[in-house]
Amino acid sequence: MSNLEEALHTERIVYSEETIKARVAELGKQITKDYEGKELVVIGVIKGSLFFLSDLTRAIDLPIKVDMIGFSNIPDTTSKTGIVRITKDIDIDITDKHVLVVEDVIRTGLTTAYIIQNLEMKKPKEITLCSMLLNPDRLLMTIPVKYYGFEINDQWLAGYGLDHDEIGRNLPYIAQIPKRK
Repeated sequence: MSNLEEALHTERIVYSEETIKARVAELGKQITKDYEGKELVVIGVIKGSLFFLSDLTRAIDLPIKVDMIGFSNIPDTTSKTGIVRITKDIDIDITDKHVLVVEDVIRTGLTTAYIIQNLEMKKPKEITLCSMLLNPDRLLMTIPVKYYGFEINDQWLAGYGLDHDEIGRNLPYIAQIPKRK
């Protein structure tokens, strides 16, 4: 067991590096097909989507523009309302363009909906979502998830961008970790 796995108390590998690579390649092919001939801007949500965004954009065989958006949670508010503080806005003009927002995980959808609402003010042609992980049982609202890697339940995960207290993002796979208080 590595130092990182030990620090996280990794219980088991949920999605191996090979499984993730294969699924990302499939998503890249589908996105390439769906956006052929369209102007696509891919926006990653900082920090969790970092590794997924990197691999996914290389799997998309189109001339795309890439940007990042960052947010921070507002203590005692975000989990109830989805309202977040935008810490890094996009720099690319998305007016009348197809926008694909890339997330690491979507659970309730509240935070994602807020980010989409923020991006919609910039008048894109459309906004769709691609998330590495999706928990459909916890979704509280309808959001435009068009692509996702895997469905999950309420287990606690780390790796491939997911963290616990900012540790674990750099694992090349997704592992289950013990629930923490």
